[in-house]
This record gives sequence, C-alpha cells and structure tokens, in this order.
Amino acid sequence: MTDCTGCDSATPDGGCSSTTGCDKAADDKMNKTLNRIKHKIVVMSGKGGVGKSTVATNVAVALSLAGKKVGLLDVDVHGPSVPRLLSLKGKKPHMGDQIMEPVSWSKNLSVMSIGFLLENDRQAVIWRGPIKVTLIKQFVEDVMWGDLDYLIVDCPPGTGDEPLSTLQMLGPTAIAVIVTTPQGVAIDDVRRSVSFVGDVGNRVLGIIENMSGFVCPDCGSVHNIFSTGGGEDLAKEAGVQFLGRIPLDPEVAHSGDEGFPFMKVHRDTPTGNAMKEIIAPMLALDNA
Repeated sequence: MTDCTGCDSATPDGGCSSTTGCDKAADDKMNKTLNRIKHKIVVMSGKGGVGKSTVATNVAVALSLAGKKVGLLDVDVHGPSVPRLLSLKGKKPHMGDQIMEPVSWSKNLSVMSIGFLLENDRQAVIWRGPIKVTLIKQFVEDVMWGDLDYLIVDCPPGTGDEPLSTLQMLGPTAIAVIVTTPQGVAIDDVRRSVSFVGDVGNRVLGIIENMSGFVCPDCGSVHNIFSTGGGEDLAKEAGVQFLGRIPLDPEVAHSGDEGFPFMKVHRDTPTGNAMKEIIAPMLALDNA
C-alpha cells in the first residue's frame, strides 16, 4: 500500500482516498530515487547526426572504467541506439511489481532504454508527447538504479518533450553536456540548446566538439580536412566550458556498429585520449 501520510487524501491507515493517485507519494518516490544519484548529466544537442549517442555511451563507459557507479538512460524514444552501441540488443530488463531492473553491461554500468522493450528493430514507436513524458518518468523513478555516482542521460536532438521533461524531472542540480560538430549549420542549432538549458533553469557543464578533424587509419595522425573550432567558439560565446574535441575516427563508427564501446577497446589512441580529457571535468565533480 502506498504511504500517503501527510497528504490531504490520506486515510487513517496511511492509504490514499484519492481516485487519481497521490502527488505526495509520487514526489516522494521520485525524490528517493534522485537522492541516491550524486551527479546527473544530460547529454543533448540541438542538431541530429552529431554523434551524441556515441558520445553519451562512451562517456558512461569511461566513467564506469574509472571505477564509478554509472547509470546510462536512453530517452530517445523514436531512435534508441544505446542497446546496439553496447551490444545489448535483445536483452530484457526484469520487470517486477511497479519496478524494473536495468540491464547490466558491467558491474559498474547499468542501462535502460525503450529499445529493450520493443519486439524487434522494425517496430516504430508512434507516441505523442504526454506518453513519452510518462515513460521518461517511469524510467527515472521505477528503475532500480540504486546508488549511482553518475546518471548519464542520452536525449534525442532538439529542445522538445524529451530533454525538457528530463531536465525538469531531474531538477535544477542536473547539468547538461552539449554535443556539436564544428560546422556552422550545426552550431546554429546547437546554440539554441545552450539557451534552452539556461531557460529551463539548469547549468551547462560544457560543450563537446565531435568529428573535429580526421584520424588517419594508416598513420594515426589527426588532419583537419574539415572545419574545426566551431564548438570552442560557441563555448566562448556562451561563456561555458569547452570540454574538448573528438576527432572523426573510423574506429569509432566500427566499434559502434559492432557493439564494442570505443573507450573499452581503444582508450590509448588520439581519440581515446581526447575522450579522457573530456571526462576529466566530470570526474572532478566529486571534488567540487
């Protein structure tokens, strides 16, 4: 029975007389979950195709390999890619009475995604906003995340229902990491994400410039065959931290397709070292 003590709808035995449920009990459940999570990092971008899910997944893996307890929450309802990136396709979370166990990738990394709940890869999710918001709420408060050092949330591109609901549910202590590519067409859209986070009342931890330069598969050198520096310029313009550049590396795409996270198998490479520099400010949150 739900404990509704202190609620206007409470009955003498601590139950709830409301036919629509108890807001106090729901708030208490959400707060109990969030209080066990030290740091909440929402990875987002105003532009699609910038490699945001790959970045979010490798950030979560890198933090877990650093000995941190990490949860990775994929709230991209229409295009969940985290299960594939972690070679977890076909896995199913254990479902209990109003509770779900996340899928374990390692002893330090637990994962939840709507991709685990779909019948197959061809199944489309045709939902309007309110249903998506309800799902995100369930993925936060009804999943047995336990005690986490970090909850990394992979949001779909844009400033719509999913990132808005995620930031509002996680509260003002949640921080955003924004991913862009260097090109101006991406910067124009990503700039809106920076202002969006501030308007919602959260803080931007920093900006990551992905696909910045090209790693030669033969010699390992990084060549700036495309534009570079757009993400760093945006960070200066917005007055937020520039977390670093991740070069365009064929091994990143190959690792994602094969389901072996880049940061697990290629840590000591130019791209791996770039990722290590990016997660350093996140690891430093424990000392802040």
